[in-house]
Amino acid sequence: MTIPSPQNPAPQNPASQNPAPQPTGPQPTGPRPQGVGGPGGGLARGLQRVTASALGPYQSAVVRIGFAATYLFFLLRELPHRHELYGPDSPWHWDLARQLTDGNEAFSVLMWTDSTLWFEAVYVLTLLSAAALMVGWRTRTMSVLFMVGVLSVQNRSIFMGDGGDNVVHLMAIYLVLTRCAQVWSLDAGRAARNARRAAQGLPPLRDILGPVLWVVLGPVLATATLMGGLGGTWWLPTLLWILWISAAVWWAVNRYAPHSEARTLLDVLANLAHNATLAVIMAEVCLIYATAGWYKIQGSRWQDGTALYYPLNLDYFTPWPALSDILGASGLMVMVLTYGTVIVQVAFPFTLFNRRVKNVLLVIMICEHAGIALLLGLPFFSMAMIAADAVFLPTAFLVWLGARAATGRRRLFSRLPGRSRTPGKPGTPAQAVGPDGPPADGPAQDGHGGTEEPRLQGGGGGHTLVG
Repeated sequence: MTIPSPQNPAPQNPASQNPAPQPTGPQPTGPRPQGVGGPGGGLARGLQRVTASALGPYQSAVVRIGFAATYLFFLLRELPHRHELYGPDSPWHWDLARQLTDGNEAFSVLMWTDSTLWFEAVYVLTLLSAAALMVGWRTRTMSVLFMVGVLSVQNRSIFMGDGGDNVVHLMAIYLVLTRCAQVWSLDAGRAARNARRAAQGLPPLRDILGPVLWVVLGPVLATATLMGGLGGTWWLPTLLWILWISAAVWWAVNRYAPHSEARTLLDVLANLAHNATLAVIMAEVCLIYATAGWYKIQGSRWQDGTALYYPLNLDYFTPWPALSDILGASGLMVMVLTYGTVIVQVAFPFTLFNRRVKNVLLVIMICEHAGIALLLGLPFFSMAMIAADAVFLPTAFLVWLGARAATGRRRLFSRLPGRSRTPGKPGTPAQAVGPDGPPADGPAQDGHGGTEEPRLQGGGGGHTLVG
């Protein structure tokens, strides 16, 4: 007697084996359970989405590059005047700054000592961290150092800043909590190389610099905490200690249990922090424009359409006097730009749910800030606001922009001496070939034949001090 396998049952008497026979015809259609297709299902899908991945990888990368570049160029431009602005020769003397920071409990490592050498070290470290953050090298470490540098320099002489500095101040804090190096970064390139090695059955490249940075920064953080050098607030020491401890936990899990539930839990927590921070950045941008627009409405010069005329005739805001005179001489143009600015700023938060209208207003606002940089001589304010606006740019446009930039880079490098356009010729870097042939361009292949975003050894997108 042959016993049928469970995969292909062939019972002689189905009724005897199934006392309650199941209907074989079409099932009656009716309301599906709430957990399948109702509101509960949508809530479950949304929760799964915000925990399974870090949303907006291209938008967060643009924000990172934009704000790091803004502050890097600012520090470079003010390099000859750094002592007068933030250093020992500042009219806002170190003693005055110390009294102010003691009163408002602000954080600044420049308040640890009034040594000129210490000021130079902090200034250079801030400049280097901005450059490293811009290119995405050791992004988590550099984002922390960038935040420390920005807060230290700005809180040293608070009267030297403007609205753009306030935006940089806030975004420097937010970037610490985002996984902003998933794309367009050196960390992403390192993750892709490790993914190719994994596809070939090779171990990942050994990381030495990451643990060294963690070991060096730990005693510095401990000393600053014990000496009371982290300001009078509770959130900054808490944030720095959480980042430092979580870096060690992340490194240990990646090394000893890379496929465990603990590793999944760390990814979920990092994704939640990233997505929540990205939502805060969006809300921050909307709040900036809403408050600016509604305050303008209350001004009489904005109501009668002449507000733009006055800054165009101030010597301090006219880097191109001839251009300002041409624009200020047209009453119609002044009125259109004045009213248009108010309308766009007030309307923008209400257009986020209409993609086409939002993209149109986004282009208008970016052009507006470019005009402010050109006509009013405020380039860094404009760069900061454009970088903040970039969080709303459509992903398709950013992917297209990245592809064009990659194509231009390849063409540029192919013209450099020692490189050949023909594969296999001298000067052409060899491409790693796996068991299935040369890898195709694009995201790294996962272990199941699909594609996934490359994940760094120390956590996705460099989300760790040691990654």
